[in-house]
Amino acid sequence: MVRGAGAGRVTGGTGVPAAGASEARAQAECGWGLAYAQGLLADLGVGWPTSAALPINHIHPARRWSESGLMALTGEALGPPQMCPIPLAAYADGILAALRALSPTAELAVVDGAALLTARAELGGFTRRGAISPGGACRLLVAADGWLAVNLPRPEDWELLPAWLQCGCLSSWQEVAGALASLPLEACLERGRLLGLAVAPLVTAGREPAGNDAAAGARWLETWYPAGFSRRAVEIRHGRAPRVVDLSSLWAGPLCSHLLQLMGAQVIKVESGSRPDGTRQGMPRFYELLNAGKSGVTADFGSVPGRARLRELLLQADIVIEGSRPRALRQLGIVAEEILAVRPQLTWVSISGHGRGEPQENWIAYGDDAAVAGGLSAVMLECAGAAMFCGDAIADPLTGLHAALAAWCGFLGGGGGLRSLGLRGVVAHAVRWAAAPPGESLAQRARRWRGYP
Repeated sequence: MVRGAGAGRVTGGTGVPAAGASEARAQAECGWGLAYAQGLLADLGVGWPTSAALPINHIHPARRWSESGLMALTGEALGPPQMCPIPLAAYADGILAALRALSPTAELAVVDGAALLTARAELGGFTRRGAISPGGACRLLVAADGWLAVNLPRPEDWELLPAWLQCGCLSSWQEVAGALASLPLEACLERGRLLGLAVAPLVTAGREPAGNDAAAGARWLETWYPAGFSRRAVEIRHGRAPRVVDLSSLWAGPLCSHLLQLMGAQVIKVESGSRPDGTRQGMPRFYELLNAGKSGVTADFGSVPGRARLRELLLQADIVIEGSRPRALRQLGIVAEEILAVRPQLTWVSISGHGRGEPQENWIAYGDDAAVAGGLSAVMLECAGAAMFCGDAIADPLTGLHAALAAWCGFLGGGGGLRSLGLRGVVAHAVRWAAAPPGESLAQRARRWRGYP
């Protein structure tokens, strides 16, 4: 994935305005992307490699937001594009800089971090649509006591609507909105999650999540080690390319393994013969962008030999990437913790909607609704005065970037851990990191940033 159209519009300079903010503040904000990446490395117990020069990015986050194409994807369909005061494009640039420092390959050198966040939209010709996601499958709807993101990308999701909303057959979004309007939000969330629907609340300052919802996805990364694990017993690797087994599909996991491939890893993509990666048919050009050059294995997970072959591949891997709910593999007899106990040098990266643990590991989420659950639509409601989506399924590429960093650092450190990332948790961490300081609201920052060239 090389520099796209969004990157080509960068012309150089600092992007610092002559008015609207002090020069010192503007210069500090230009360093947010690298500071964010350094914070992630610190969370992973890794410092910036001493042999790598610390790159200086003089492009302001507001300018990167605009030039990446994210601004064009955010806002009402017939209204102006909107500025987001959370420096998501700068975060992506910073993470790419960290990956390059850890593995300075020529292939990774030409990747534009911010452009990764808009790759699907560029290929699909998506545009901003306000409370409708750019891809069209997710909408922000009003329940009796709050906003709810409802994601219905599969035909079977529509078949579940009568049971969810306790009504007759529904065939249009207008009918869904009408049925939802009189129902309490919490009941809709609970019933939707039990049915396997991707639903999420728009959390505003006046309505903080409660109970299990508050604990789910609290951090961007959770790590578990097998009982009795000792890092001293694991060989630290130097100069050897890892073998990656990628069990994921769609966007976040394949992007993670794509970046690892560009860093020199050998990637084996494993798909079920009965349920291949959905992007093969839905967006074949996007599938090729993320998966070109990977070795492919198709397995019959319903058969004993197929499950045995899968287990054999996992036991030969240095990094495993899985992108489904944990119970999906457990039902096949594949338990990450058990594999790690047998192969302590393995780094297992688990990407899910809301992280592992009960009950949130059973909740479905995709990139659009997870971004709402993580707080981005609440930010836009505060700044633009309307509920809207921020970018295109942005939790997916953001999580893929974070996962690549976690996977590579795990490999360099000798492996031995299960590293869990939730789409919602990654977005929530990104929002918290750029919280407004005393004396300035996010809405004020957004107005100030709109004045940047």
